[in-house]
Amino acid sequence: MLRITSLALAALLALAGTASAQTLEKFTFALNWFPVGDHAAYWVALEKGYYKAKGLDVTLENSKGSGDVIAKLDTGRADAGVADSAVVIAASTRGSTVKSVGMIWDNTALNFFSLKSAPISKPKDLEGKTLGAPPGDSQRQMFPGFAKITGIDASKVSWVNIEPAAKIAALAEKRLDGVGDATTGLPLYEKASGKGNVVMMQWADYGFDLYSLSIAASAKTMKERPKALKDFLEASYMGWRDVMADPKAAMVIFKKRVPEIDVEALTENMAMGLALMNTERYAKNGIGWIEEKKMCNSVDLVNTYMGLSKKAECKDVYSMDFYTKVEMPKKTN
Repeated sequence: MLRITSLALAALLALAGTASAQTLEKFTFALNWFPVGDHAAYWVALEKGYYKAKGLDVTLENSKGSGDVIAKLDTGRADAGVADSAVVIAASTRGSTVKSVGMIWDNTALNFFSLKSAPISKPKDLEGKTLGAPPGDSQRQMFPGFAKITGIDASKVSWVNIEPAAKIAALAEKRLDGVGDATTGLPLYEKASGKGNVVMMQWADYGFDLYSLSIAASAKTMKERPKALKDFLEASYMGWRDVMADPKAAMVIFKKRVPEIDVEALTENMAMGLALMNTERYAKNGIGWIEEKKMCNSVDLVNTYMGLSKKAECKDVYSMDFYTKVEMPKKTN
């Protein structure tokens, strides 16, 4: 009978672990900003081993807005990323091969923040104001459409280039009249400017409700790495499912993985994002489901109001070929 000593067994297990680690497929996922509550699910998926179980070695990296993410995808610097659907739609008319392959927020979060002392509470208030956002920011790229649908003069609005992480301080210090940012950022802005001192102007309130934050990938990833992309999506939505089921536990993991985050602010930030995902569409079809009708309506909005050089086609901006249904938890907090 073959006898294996404990030392030999440990050596064999170490070799097996090394071999297993070597078989993991590297996968780079570009976040659209620095880590906030909108991204908690990906660290949960990392911590719980969902990516590893799919054979993926996932790296998460920061970006400077949806436009920056799309550039990374088109140039092969990332395999998938977080990008606003409207920016993906617009990019398709400029030669981008990026498509939304799964949704994150089922409802839109496009929004402008300003201070209560000088509020931008309706579209007309934007005229004569100076706003800040990176060039690739969703609000900035979609602003021509918002201006047209609300009847304001876009030429009377000035934009300043600003790093994503600098938006909050710039508004608090009154260096700008307003900034474009997702509604989920409210807790972060109120932390800097004071509770009740920040005003939101949500685009959906003025008829500009379209698909929002999505997980996107380029044609190269879709063609050359279809299984990795499909597995990444499923594992990510498993992360989102766990965040919905137990946000507090998710935040503990998030803090462990990204120690510099502000737990208090991001807990509320994350809750606001989850509210955009707690929809009948997701309850029926699974987390991240893309409905053809709503996507094509979103494309129509972009075509009508953004003044693109050519018309975007609905079939060119999204794909459900890589989607695996992950059901929402029976009860969401």
